[in-house]
Amino acid sequence: MTISIKQLNTVDSDFWAALDNLLAWESVSDDQVFSTVKNIIADVRNKGDKALIELSNKLDRLSVSSMDELTVSPERLALALEQLDPVQRIALETAAERVRLYHEKQLMPSWQYTEDDGTMLGQQITALESVGLYVPGGKATYPSSVLMNAIPAKVAGVEEIVMVVPTPDGEVNEMVLAAAQIAGVTKVFTIGGAQAVAALAYGTETIPSVDKIVGPGNIYVATAKSMVFGKVGIDMIAGPSEILVVCDGKSDPDWIAMDLFSQAEHDEDAQSILVSPDKEFLAAVQTSINKLVAEMERKEIITTSLNERGAMIHVKNMDEAIQVANYIAPEHLELAVDNPQAIVADIRHAGAIFMGRYTAEALGDYCAGPNHVLPTSRTARFSSPLGVYDFQKRSSLIMCSEDGASELGKVASVLARGESLTAHARSAEYRIKK
Repeated sequence: MTISIKQLNTVDSDFWAALDNLLAWESVSDDQVFSTVKNIIADVRNKGDKALIELSNKLDRLSVSSMDELTVSPERLALALEQLDPVQRIALETAAERVRLYHEKQLMPSWQYTEDDGTMLGQQITALESVGLYVPGGKATYPSSVLMNAIPAKVAGVEEIVMVVPTPDGEVNEMVLAAAQIAGVTKVFTIGGAQAVAALAYGTETIPSVDKIVGPGNIYVATAKSMVFGKVGIDMIAGPSEILVVCDGKSDPDWIAMDLFSQAEHDEDAQSILVSPDKEFLAAVQTSINKLVAEMERKEIITTSLNERGAMIHVKNMDEAIQVANYIAPEHLELAVDNPQAIVADIRHAGAIFMGRYTAEALGDYCAGPNHVLPTSRTARFSSPLGVYDFQKRSSLIMCSEDGASELGKVASVLARGESLTAHARSAEYRIKK
């Protein structure tokens, strides 16, 4: 099985156009997907639990007659953790503790200050009351996603975390249920797809509506999240997984090839890119890729991903490598160089930055501590990783003293009358001291 990754060179006149073409990704649903999701949402809103039962039987090939059969009890969650393989349990609990410790550093305190005239200003931080967590099922299941989405919510102080996870053909992943128990998920339902998103947004007789929906899913789930946004908050509309490796040419080519594989194996649309000023190193990694791919369980997916969306980019020097990296604004960025601390400050756009030759991106996926829910498709230019702050709200605090209200009222009066908003002006003027 031969992989032939696109070769790009910054000295070529069409380099930036070729790079744009490589990075292009349309996450917009086609008309068929949009219509299907719209109908599913309407069905769930109109028929509630009945629609969930019908859709689960049809789309996930189940044979259930009541929501009880799609509800996972607290006892069942506890049993999943209790019976889990001890090695898996230790790994989950270790990862969970590291994720928890990292996210506790993100907690924002409320604050306030008092001005000389006694006016108090500040900001009050409060947690969302309820969150819905979508966990994929089917081809792949992700207990790590449970930890990465639920733990920051718990740290933020969210009281109710409702998890939905499809179980096509009745297949349940015990590690997913065990992760839910470890992370403190409060309710679990074995439903998926657009119908699960609709249920979380609008509620049914059994499933409570939530304030925000987080977690990855397929195109139907992503489309449903975009359609219910406004009724509820959402984390993001994520595109395919991405990795960009910037290497000075001194790393083991096998290591770098496997790092590229680590994202390419997600799905055929995933994107893996290597940037280096060392042309011979790029060739060595290409050799490693073709040597190692035969060992991969998901070699067909890796091959398609690398052939269709992968690239090796030859740059003049490391300064140009950083320029290219900032333009790509990758989800995952590996800096496989001698002194990553010397260049990390120059990185403006990246979801997560993995520094040094020993820091494989895979560690961030599972157990390093920072969140693995990251901006994709160049949205790292204006977005950040999922964190505690996504489960908290900020309310401004304003309490005027008598003197403060009088002085501020004079300013507000002028500005309000300048906007022809007389009621605003008079409301402020009533409080001006005579």
